[in-house]
Amino acid sequence: MDLVCLDLEGVLVPEIWIAFSEASGIPELSRTTRDEPDYDKLMNWRLGILREHGLGLHEIQEVIARIEPLEGAKDFLDRLRERTEVVILSDTFSQFAKPLMRKLGWPTLLCNSLTVGEDGMIDGFKMRVKESKLSTVRALQSVGFNTIAAGDSYNDLGMIEAGKRGFLFRSTEEIKAKFPHIPAFETYDELYSAIISALEN
Repeated sequence: MDLVCLDLEGVLVPEIWIAFSEASGIPELSRTTRDEPDYDKLMNWRLGILREHGLGLHEIQEVIARIEPLEGAKDFLDRLRERTEVVILSDTFSQFAKPLMRKLGWPTLLCNSLTVGEDGMIDGFKMRVKESKLSTVRALQSVGFNTIAAGDSYNDLGMIEAGKRGFLFRSTEEIKAKFPHIPAFETYDELYSAIISALEN
């Protein structure tokens, strides 16, 4: 049985940290997994900046509430879910994701969690497992699923390369140049067609 695994940020919704960087006026927070392959390093750096500026979960959630899915994303996801099972694998956090899942029609999401103090400050984060996207894909494969994956960042490459087929979507020129063997697409119609072709072959 085939199962499609999609990244969330950059594929279906805008990058949360870029949106928060713009809203807060802190340009350093615009750095994402497109720029930094080491997710633990990136998150610890982000949390340090939040503490430095006295910003907590509430401020981030206020920004997330205003984020809309990328144009065409919900239609793409709806069409895909009519044809096959889809799961979203994201390194975002459950405390961030709920408003976005509502706007996308409540697809299945597997993500991580934050630890938040009584003062609302983010103390840390808890990943479900190490290399959560790749580990999840391998677990799904171990129970009989053929995975087809799409993402845009360094932390998506493991799940993209481990499955039956994998694709880059609206990725950076740097990542596309480093991984020229991975088909790369810019529109939802292109990605949908590639996934459907993979399902049928």
